[in-house]
Amino acid sequence: MHRRLAIFPAISVLLLAAAVLLGLSLASGSVPLGLDDIADALFSDAPSLARDVLIELRLPRAMSALAVGGLLAVSGAILQVLLRNPLADPYVMGVSGGASVAALVAIILGLPAVGVDGLAAAGALGACLLVFALAQGPGGWTPTRLLLTGIVVAAGAGSIVSLLLALGDDAQLRGMVFWLLGDLSRAERWPWLLGLLGAAAVAGVALGRQLNVLARGTVQAATVGMDVRRLQLLMFAVSSLLTGAAVSAAGSIGFVGLVTPHLVRLALGSDNRVVLPASALAGGVLLMAADLAARSLIAPRQLPVGALTALVGVPLFLVLMRRQRS
Repeated sequence: MHRRLAIFPAISVLLLAAAVLLGLSLASGSVPLGLDDIADALFSDAPSLARDVLIELRLPRAMSALAVGGLLAVSGAILQVLLRNPLADPYVMGVSGGASVAALVAIILGLPAVGVDGLAAAGALGACLLVFALAQGPGGWTPTRLLLTGIVVAAGAGSIVSLLLALGDDAQLRGMVFWLLGDLSRAERWPWLLGLLGAAAVAGVALGRQLNVLARGTVQAATVGMDVRRLQLLMFAVSSLLTGAAVSAAGSIGFVGLVTPHLVRLALGSDNRVVLPASALAGGVLLMAADLAARSLIAPRQLPVGALTALVGVPLFLVLMRRQRS
């Protein structure tokens, strides 16, 4: 019971961390800004360099980091429950790879933003369905078989991405490569991304009890009268939608969906009515911190934020693999 009550101070701490990181993100950069500059830019309509930098560049980037990190974290938490495997996340399962392939095809074809988003979501769902089709074996699929199949599909998606880059226009090549490594500099659709994240968090609270039952096994869930197949399909579709939206907005950013749910469960327990909304905030905070580091470490040059998240995620992935084997 005490862990369920801990959600309120935990959410408060995460909101405070997000506010602090937002302030640092707005103030930091090649054009340093003070509190007076930020206040004037946000609350005054007078044209100025500070207003252009904040409204056009830094605020959309910071809010997109919050939204994309939250979407990936919620998607990872859902996959870990459905597969009953702590190593599952959109990047490892090949879902991000499928979204990246579809989004690159849309970019090469010159489709508008809506087309890129739609194809990215379809690519994520297609990769998810492909993993399940390939993992089917005697007695159905197992979480371990699904995980290994996802890794293979992710590798295959990476090969297709390499072919698309080789076939792409030279003028687009550098931007496409940087985008694939995680790029928040062209984030323009953050309001609807935040709306999608809020809807996902609310849906997670509403479906959290059913996910708690499903996490104990499909047999037990069916015993209490749940429509297991329908819930699984719904959650996989939701996970694919969230991943596709995140990838289309910021490229392929790995391991946020793996790291964040584990940190939340360590702090607050495994009740999905708590884990999903807390992951939505914690994932956003994590990616905001990574993006701030990517912009600040070798300023004025910028690092791809996906490379920094991978530097943290890969060692943790190996540790989790070792613990599971033990």
